Amino acid sequence: MSEEYTGSSITVLEGLEAVRVRPAMYIGSTDTRGLHHLVWEVVDNSVDEALAGYCTHIELAILPGNGIRVSDNGRGIPTDIHPKEGVGTIQVVMTKLHAGGKFDNNSYKVSAGLHGVGVSCVNALSEKLVVSVKRNGRLVEQDFSRGAPLAPQRDLGATEEPTGTTVTFYPDPTIFTETVYSYETLATRCRELAFLMSGLRLTVTDERDPEGFVTESFCYPGGVSAFVEYVDQNRKPLFASPIHLTMEAGDYPLEIALWYNESYQENFFSFVNNVNTYDGGTHVTGFKSALTRVISKFVQMHAAKSKKDISIAPEDIREGLTAVIAIKISQPQFEGQTKRKLGNSEVKGLVETAFGAKLEEYFHENPATVKLILDKVYNAAVAREAAHKARNLARRKNILEGGGLPGKLADCSSRKPEECELFIVEGDSAGGSAKQGRTRDFQAILPIRGKILNVEKARLDRILESEEIQNLANAIGSGLGDEFKLEKLRYFKIIIMTDADVDGSHIQTLLLTFFFRYMRPLVDAGHVFLAQPPLYKLRVGKQDTYLFTEESKDEAIKNTEGKKIYLQRYKGLGEMNPEQLAETTMDPATRLLKQCSVEDGILADQIFSMLMGEAVEPRRRFIESNAYKVLNDLDI
Repeated sequence: MSEEYTGSSITVLEGLEAVRVRPAMYIGSTDTRGLHHLVWEVVDNSVDEALAGYCTHIELAILPGNGIRVSDNGRGIPTDIHPKEGVGTIQVVMTKLHAGGKFDNNSYKVSAGLHGVGVSCVNALSEKLVVSVKRNGRLVEQDFSRGAPLAPQRDLGATEEPTGTTVTFYPDPTIFTETVYSYETLATRCRELAFLMSGLRLTVTDERDPEGFVTESFCYPGGVSAFVEYVDQNRKPLFASPIHLTMEAGDYPLEIALWYNESYQENFFSFVNNVNTYDGGTHVTGFKSALTRVISKFVQMHAAKSKKDISIAPEDIREGLTAVIAIKISQPQFEGQTKRKLGNSEVKGLVETAFGAKLEEYFHENPATVKLILDKVYNAAVAREAAHKARNLARRKNILEGGGLPGKLADCSSRKPEECELFIVEGDSAGGSAKQGRTRDFQAILPIRGKILNVEKARLDRILESEEIQNLANAIGSGLGDEFKLEKLRYFKIIIMTDADVDGSHIQTLLLTFFFRYMRPLVDAGHVFLAQPPLYKLRVGKQDTYLFTEESKDEAIKNTEGKKIYLQRYKGLGEMNPEQLAETTMDPATRLLKQCSVEDGILADQIFSMLMGEAVEPRRRFIESNAYKVLNDLDI
């Protein structure tokens, strides 16, 4: 080799340089998710003050220029000179990785930020950051840029205001691919924190619009019980209010709320020190084990003779269950800085023992509630047996094993999933145009007849019997429900292509409900898209222009300056010939696609339940509240 490999080849990154060179290692990514992760790292510090009993109000603001300001009324970061580092403690906290008051149990008994890298990472990835601290009757401030202090901390004089910390920062646009904050994302997370921190008030303000700020304030004395009520607001509950249990799991405070409803889905939301553990962990495993054990015990105690022969499985016990599990742990072991899963092995047994005893005590005291739950479980068990038979039939038809392609599928010639696209098309007419207009090398077409089954109102046995769902599952190839395997996916783009009318929107919603409930990994991995066919064709002379929104149509007509025009409103895909459909909606070089993703799982669950579920009243309220927004498009 011509290149020398010596000691001088080894690069040593000092201080926060490593964070700037490899930011994704510390905050997960540099896209919109990583951008918002910066906010959570700062907010978590304020929440830790609330967990310690010193903070009652946190204020979060999005500033003009897309900065963030987070203020709390906690104790304030210490402002004295650090005895070991010889500089102000603010500077130590903001510039040293693994510096903080969370590595022993003295300053914070429990904490969301035990890695100690959070706020210093925010500093490293901000082009400007200012810390203001009110403590000991003084106001102290220090400025930073890209992780480095611009000057020592400065004392701005006496203040009579209460203690607290304010961190204001502007993300570095040279680091992040996306620098625009979503008010909805921030407000949703703050609402979640308010549920988990009973009595803590969180206020979110968007100050970017000079004509008026948007402000919401969240405070829920009901805690996790109010959380479950919020999640299930569009479902029919089995009993009047959630079961809300508070206990100690060993030395760890544990709070659980659960509520059964008439739907067929289960919803779990788990938190450790207020951090959402999306992938669960040992606390969730302990909860499920205790729930299964206790309810199985009561089944044996109270089952009628006619029901003694019915075998109860864990999934029967969890059908229609919404639960929130929140535990506070002094030394949690998370999987990585993004903290999606709890790994403490001892927690499973502690949660199982504590929750099991508390739930059994509650059941003995509330026999009427137990009867409603057991009836729900029995019905689920009977339906599961029917679903088992349907599964066996489905497996023989290869629905769950990714084979037996449906006859209506016009498949593509490529066998590389990463190259392939599947268009799910409404009706045979549009399907015929799509088949003629496609690029057959990598584009497959599956026409569906009418509207598929509404899976929100159906159990699995009925779903597996639906011919259209069988065709969908066979074409996609990954199976569905618990047997879904993403690695068997036959097409990396699943594109829903429907007419731009009310029926087309309904079909889109039915398909998205199916994907969300039974092929959720498909959505989470970014494989589901909505095609965007044009609404209008505008002809000026011999020049055709395709317009995709009402606004673009109005603007285009305004720019014709009195010329003779011909405007065609497309009601359906079948009105376009194959060449037009390909040019406007299918050709990767010219088409528009909307990628489907789940930013807020709770909100998505609520919307699907409200639009597609059994409860009529929430849907009526939604229509009455929103009909005025679409008066021009109502199909009456």
